[in-house]
Amino acid sequence: MIAVELRKLMLRPRVWLSILLLCAVPALVAILLSISDLAPPPGQGGAFLSAVMDNGSLYPAAALAMVLPVFLPLAVAVYAGDAIAGEAATGTLRYLLVRPVGRLRLLSAKLTALAVYIVLAMIVVVLFSLVIGIALFGVGAEAVGQPGSVTSLSGASLDPSELAVRMMAAVGYIVVSMLGFGTIALFWSTLSDSALGAALASLAVLIASSIMQTLDAADPLKPYLPTNYWLSWIDFFRDPIFWHNIDRGLLLQAGYIVVFFGAAWANFATKDITS
Repeated sequence: MIAVELRKLMLRPRVWLSILLLCAVPALVAILLSISDLAPPPGQGGAFLSAVMDNGSLYPAAALAMVLPVFLPLAVAVYAGDAIAGEAATGTLRYLLVRPVGRLRLLSAKLTALAVYIVLAMIVVVLFSLVIGIALFGVGAEAVGQPGSVTSLSGASLDPSELAVRMMAAVGYIVVSMLGFGTIALFWSTLSDSALGAALASLAVLIASSIMQTLDAADPLKPYLPTNYWLSWIDFFRDPIFWHNIDRGLLLQAGYIVVFFGAAWANFATKDITS
């Protein structure tokens, strides 16, 4: 069943279109930066944008900061919202379950495909941003004294291998964060026969969480909001790495995955399938 879902993932044009659109955002920003030769002052604007003018190998980190708050969660909500509700809307869900496929197995396959989609999107965005960053801004050998080295957010120099390891760790953290949010969307997908409705419900959760983070009255709830630790991946680029929020973010997202996948299974296991 997992192989079937992965095959569908790879063959769907809209999957690749969504990834292409994710790449378009950092590409457009990189072109504008190279044309104008103006980056925001240090401490202002998007994360890492003030540093990429000196070293394009850091541009993937800037790209992650661009796509994470809105564009990546939007893509995840659309994909996960379509997982079950989309099958019901097209009338294929009933036929999937006619075969000797348990509902838990089908739901697990959908979650696996969602995880692969997130990983695939992250890899493509990072590699594409690395290529365009180096092509437009170079590697900054003269700026830091060692070819390919970059300066961490704490001021220490990171060699290319260390930068690559930290980048992979940041990508892994974002994947877990998006999987936690995607599991919420998967839960909504089991409640509705409309993929659009499930995606919109997930985006409502995203918007509500983002708004509550700005309210002082919501301080007791902030540590439990799904978006609270999303930006903690930036701490991988400090020296030493700040693990405090990273650990809490991973634990929180693991909780969301377990709770909402369990809720999705509980609802899906007892749901009458009519389409």
